[in-house]
Amino acid sequence: MEYNFREIEKKWQKRWVEEKTYQVTEDDSKQKFYVLNMFPYPSGAGLHVGHPLGYIASDIYARYKRLQGFNVLNPMGYDAYGLPAEQYAIQTGQHPAITTDANIKRYKEQLDNIGFSFDWNREIRTCDPEYYHWTQWAFQKMFNSYYCNDTQQARPIEELEKAFALYGNEGLNAACSEEIRFTADEWNAKNEKEKQEILMNYRIAYLGETMVNWCAELGTVLANDEVVDGVSERGGFPVVQKKMRQWCLRVSAYAQRLLDGLDTIDWTDSLKETQKNWIGRSEGAEVQFKVKDSDIEFTIFTTRADTMFGVTFMVLAPESELVAQLTTPEQKAEVNAYLDRTKKRTERERIADRSVTGVFSGSYAINPFTGEAVPVWISDYVLAGYGTGAIMAVPAHDSRDYAFAKHFGLEIRPLVEGCDVSEESFDAKEGIVCNSPRPDATPYCDLSLNGLTIKEAIETTKKYVKEHNLGRVKVNYRLRDAIFSRQRYWGEPFPVYYKDGMPYMIDEASLPLELPEVAKFLPTETGEPPLGHATRWAWDTANKCVVENEKIDNATIFPLELNTMPGFAGSSAYYLRYMDPRNHQALVGPKTDRYWKNVDLYVGGTEHATGHLIYSRFWNKFLHDLGVSTVEEPFQKLVNQGMIQGRSNFVYRIKDTNTFVSLNLKDQYDVTPLHVDVNIVSNDILDLEAFKAWRPEYATAEFILEDGKYICGWAVEKMSKSMFNVVNPDMIVEKYGADTLRMYEMFLGPVEQSKPWDTNGIDGVHRFLKKFWSLFYNRTGEYLVKEEPATKDELKSLHKLIKKVTGDIEQFSYNTSVSAFMICVNELSTLKCNKKEVLEQFIILLTPFAPHICEELWHTLGHDTSVCDAVWPAYNEEYLKEDTVNYTISFNGKARFNMEFAADESSEAIQAAVLADERSQKWIEGKTPKKIIVVPKKIVNVVV
Repeated sequence: MEYNFREIEKKWQKRWVEEKTYQVTEDDSKQKFYVLNMFPYPSGAGLHVGHPLGYIASDIYARYKRLQGFNVLNPMGYDAYGLPAEQYAIQTGQHPAITTDANIKRYKEQLDNIGFSFDWNREIRTCDPEYYHWTQWAFQKMFNSYYCNDTQQARPIEELEKAFALYGNEGLNAACSEEIRFTADEWNAKNEKEKQEILMNYRIAYLGETMVNWCAELGTVLANDEVVDGVSERGGFPVVQKKMRQWCLRVSAYAQRLLDGLDTIDWTDSLKETQKNWIGRSEGAEVQFKVKDSDIEFTIFTTRADTMFGVTFMVLAPESELVAQLTTPEQKAEVNAYLDRTKKRTERERIADRSVTGVFSGSYAINPFTGEAVPVWISDYVLAGYGTGAIMAVPAHDSRDYAFAKHFGLEIRPLVEGCDVSEESFDAKEGIVCNSPRPDATPYCDLSLNGLTIKEAIETTKKYVKEHNLGRVKVNYRLRDAIFSRQRYWGEPFPVYYKDGMPYMIDEASLPLELPEVAKFLPTETGEPPLGHATRWAWDTANKCVVENEKIDNATIFPLELNTMPGFAGSSAYYLRYMDPRNHQALVGPKTDRYWKNVDLYVGGTEHATGHLIYSRFWNKFLHDLGVSTVEEPFQKLVNQGMIQGRSNFVYRIKDTNTFVSLNLKDQYDVTPLHVDVNIVSNDILDLEAFKAWRPEYATAEFILEDGKYICGWAVEKMSKSMFNVVNPDMIVEKYGADTLRMYEMFLGPVEQSKPWDTNGIDGVHRFLKKFWSLFYNRTGEYLVKEEPATKDELKSLHKLIKKVTGDIEQFSYNTSVSAFMICVNELSTLKCNKKEVLEQFIILLTPFAPHICEELWHTLGHDTSVCDAVWPAYNEEYLKEDTVNYTISFNGKARFNMEFAADESSEAIQAAVLADERSQKWIEGKTPKKIIVVPKKIVNVVV
């Protein structure tokens, strides 16, 4: 009987659905295990062969844990809001919901074809009002909370209101946007709007002025990764840095808890280090500088107050409000020109770029330690969000300050005895302090650090700053608050209406606030977000419902928020909703949450290290403060799968045009490289007409060719829909079967490593499955399995496999498991093993990797329940013990021949047998051996 994988796979995929094989419920008699894949976005392109890699890896582990007796939760759903569906809606007029629904159907069909053990009864979609009800609910809770630094937790905003009425904000230690002070009398004298503005300073979800990447052509804020060389990745439109009033989440309040939590979870050291660097904790001091000939003072944050004597200039971030205040009339034109240039660069580009640029403001600041007037410069190597957006520059001991000082000819003053700063800055982590103050300078203050070690100088300076009211000792974090607004249609609506210009929450009982219909998906003619097109988008506070805009009277009916939430909103607590997806009263019920607790194994890509994995940890900690989430950390163990790489192609667009230049001519122009669909490229030559038809913005494209052809660039990089280099898994499943695809993707290499897609090895995996099948059926269809006891060699082969695969799965070393399966099948074939005792155990071991063939063969053995509910076998060391050992026989350290001995043979017997062997006489040459060394179970060395 042939191995008919198509028939077998369709049969079992249908049976699993009918028999609800993968549906799971809470079961107190079983230990839980929660496996989760990072939320997929359902694109129109569907899955490519890179997508299933992580899903297969997690599915193997989920099946393995179930076979070990765990109650396994392995859900799947869709992060359904996203820019591609909205852009398609703009281009075609088709509602994003229709596009998204069609894409999800396609995705699910592809996932089902691969045979995953997902509990589809728990499927969720972020665009479903039943789901985003709880995203809106969480946002409202954040709006109505503040973060208490004393108790290190979120607390109800009502506590602040009561405290303000009695004491003002005296002694308040809460996370805030800016430090303000007021008395109870001042608070009580304020009107409603003024009170709301003060509370906004403390809310965890708040409206704030932030710098954003603004693309006027697309009418929206873009994330850093949506901007390439100062233009939008989609469309190539100019992007500038702009200050906008946006919804923000006070993620920074949780910075220390986000750091501390990393010590409690099983993540890779590299990923933890990435998060630590992103959070960026530093201890230092805030110091006040006065501006020369002015009443203006400003604060800088420094981790090294001990280097104050080496400050020779100050630098402001281009976005700093101080720029306008400190720029003199003489410098204004030069400063404005510089600001225009820097607007086109994202923060990420500014951090990565080490080139030196800057402009003098015209003002000077007084160093509070030396009394010197030092020039205040403006440069984009200083970022507005870190510290105060102003720095003191100590070029002798900071590489970027050094490069700046060298470029602009500013003084470089060393502060460590014997250090050489003639070619580069000196890393002043240890040494003896000098020039603090300089010997030839008149002391300006009563502090001297000369002669102290660096460590002593740091502590002495911190103490001096505090005692002399020059500033305050402070812990600072690089972590920014998250911008939570998008000027798009296809996203979660904010449950917010505006009264007197201030935001108010709609009633919790009225959630969800559903996304309205709009005539157009573009921004309005007046620059409002797409929801500005909605004609029925006002909130009736009396009747608690949405009504027509024309009824707005700003008395009982008010305008609703026009922005929508960003992409990460829906993916920040989805792991909790999977636990209890049909609960209409809560995000997750308390009893259910106590059972599932958190995710035991989370699988996804490293690209989410500083986005989703920060936001979801913050979100869960907030819900933990509310008592909603039992465990503070959402993901206990995290495995980052590598990428299956593809071969990408590029075209080169001349900047600010729609003209594309061929590869070997591109160096003559200022170009932006863009990915192009590999399906319209052949041997790196672009099909020009297909390119024009590919996307609307390229319909009018013009080309500069070489020899009448457009030659594309290429690179090996991750296979991704955004890079247009995908290979469809449907083709592999149709030709070889899902079990072959599953095993081959694991066989390509370690799960966590990236590797190129190469179909050359797939035949070998498919042949293995056919060979495995042949242990049960011969070519004529005869059933070969026998009820005979297994031989010692057969049991040895099987238990070697059990030990290997069990260890490999625990370590996610699936590639070596696949090799072990192949070796064992070869051994059993050589032994002509058809014993049920052996094959039954083999099926269970192979089930996580190739569930379809294993389910079929399991039933041929006479079982009437799913192989998923079998019991994972344990290996027996007795079967792995060797009866005989092969020894290498050496003479004077050189190997000459081998001999077999019983595993428990004594050393004396081995020595006697070696000397008695006729082959030994040739090497002994009639001499008496000086000694014979026996290394047990390895080697015998005869010293002549």
